[in-house]
Amino acid sequence: MAEVQRRGGGGGGGGGRPLPPSARGPPPPPPTAKVAPRFVPVDREKTCPLLLRVFTKIGGHHNEVDFAVRGKEPKDEVQIYTWMDATLRELTDLVKEVAPEARRRDATLSFAFVFPNSRGRFVVREVGRTYSYPNARRADDGSRALGELKFQIGDYLDVAILLQ
Repeated sequence: MAEVQRRGGGGGGGGGRPLPPSARGPPPPPPTAKVAPRFVPVDREKTCPLLLRVFTKIGGHHNEVDFAVRGKEPKDEVQIYTWMDATLRELTDLVKEVAPEARRRDATLSFAFVFPNSRGRFVVREVGRTYSYPNARRADDGSRALGELKFQIGDYLDVAILLQ
């Protein structure tokens, strides 16, 4: 059997003196890990695009119940093949091609992800807004990418076309 040697007086109580503080000062902070960028763009030449099901509605977003039954989603659907680094500005331009109301100068597009929650019910969560015709005086979320906004493949995109 191995024998354990103890430092100190050999008394059994473990009542030795505490060690003095180190003369070198406090321990150094733990090394900081390199922080990965929030979102890495994809190589569109080498990466297969995803199918994005986009539902548009004038005046507001669809309700959760509109998506409750599989196969009975709203009829105003546009299917877009795109990548996770697609920005809301790119999607705005694509929606403008198919929805004449989105081309109006006073149009604002509100984007929302539609996805099932942990209980299987659909949730509509707004993630950003863009203007049909942006300018420097009024900033929007057009530069934000799907992946940056926590989009997951299989989610739907609901676009509300808001007119002033």
